[in-house]
Amino acid sequence: MKTTPLSRRTFLRGAVGGTAVALALPTLEAMLGARGAEAASTGPIFGVFFWGGGLPWHDGHGAPQAGHPDLWTPSTTGKEYTPSELLTPLAPFQPSVVTGLTPHTEVPDLPPGQSDGHMRGFMVAMTGDRIRPEGFDHPSHTLTALRPTLDQHVAKHSAFYGPEVPRFRSLVLGASNARFHDYGHWNAISYNGPDDLNPPIMNPGQLYDLLFGVAADTAGLKRRALLLDAVMEDAKSLSARVGAADKQRIEAHLDHLNQVKNRLDFSGEACAPPGKPAPSEDLITKTDIMASLLASALACNMTRVFSFMLSSPATTHVFSNLGVPNDFHATVHEGAWEHTRAGILYQMQAFAAFLARLQAVVEPTGGTLLDRALVFGLSEYGEGYQHSVAEMPCVLAGGANGKIRRNVHVRDPGGNWSKAHVTMLRGIGLETPSFGWNGGQTSEAFGDILV
Repeated sequence: MKTTPLSRRTFLRGAVGGTAVALALPTLEAMLGARGAEAASTGPIFGVFFWGGGLPWHDGHGAPQAGHPDLWTPSTTGKEYTPSELLTPLAPFQPSVVTGLTPHTEVPDLPPGQSDGHMRGFMVAMTGDRIRPEGFDHPSHTLTALRPTLDQHVAKHSAFYGPEVPRFRSLVLGASNARFHDYGHWNAISYNGPDDLNPPIMNPGQLYDLLFGVAADTAGLKRRALLLDAVMEDAKSLSARVGAADKQRIEAHLDHLNQVKNRLDFSGEACAPPGKPAPSEDLITKTDIMASLLASALACNMTRVFSFMLSSPATTHVFSNLGVPNDFHATVHEGAWEHTRAGILYQMQAFAAFLARLQAVVEPTGGTLLDRALVFGLSEYGEGYQHSVAEMPCVLAGGANGKIRRNVHVRDPGGNWSKAHVTMLRGIGLETPSFGWNGGQTSEAFGDILV
């Protein structure tokens, strides 16, 4: 007997205090119809993972930084490269990496200071363009972008979503609350355009409520509990109409949300307003919770674009849990190489926890969210001791629905950052004849990575 596929916009529904509520579902086999696995791919996912502080410096960053080993660049190139010390935490996810990249954009003489790696490196890596000269002020570190950052370029590209725009064009998230300044790109890495920033959601409870919450006038803990209770009857009804695999998927989805709720309850996060960041804030734990919620949103097709600011540019996060006494910006400036190594390694471990959450979600096709995704990992410069923009880190994690080769190391000393941009944009299916501006434009891509 011919059956009608379940709508991809199916929700679990219920009521809380007389108010209708709806909980999104992950993709089910019953939603796929006759095309089955082929239809399951609802398009690639694009994300940005940013960490502050660059890399530990070495000879490749310049003469003043010489005398330290390169802990980032793999010793071999090509497929199945040998991961370096700092890339080892990411090795289970087989990321491709490009090393040697640097900005090729021009640097105007006026206003002075636009060559500062803190600002130039960030802007070129995130937008493909230089800093907007108008309004730039080096002493106060005031700057803005000339155009959208890569996450917003993708989210608002007419060809990325087409007519089926999800609930959120993008989610902008973050973890560490420490800031060098509370304005500009020091506070948020996602730009819509000049002086138009997207502040990140930093609170897991806020993210939970945005994605799955109900009436805003209900206390947070009660609201989360009521939501799951309210949709339970509808979940039982739907489970009776789908196959065994889908039934397990629905149960796993509800169980996952319940576990997240319990973690928030246990932490006390939901009962207390955001306070002054603790010096020993556990970034890996917080990243794991945020990534868990993000993975649910991606699985439920709420969005296909995100950015995640683990720590902000010039982060002042204190890694006291690693025995680093000062804030990270000061640590790097002081030339404390060992402490810098420890802080960056810890951030790579957080990156691994983030990717693990995407890897853990298996879709009806048998592939994972990470197989569908392309996660662009980067920092603001090559290293922070002298603010060098040589040897900037570039990680491409995930397979972008098979369009990005995994586990490849491409070495391109002095290479143009925007070659990576072209590679990523074409990898997620966006026609990109060229990318980059003001001296940074290129039509080239990394053919060893782009399928």
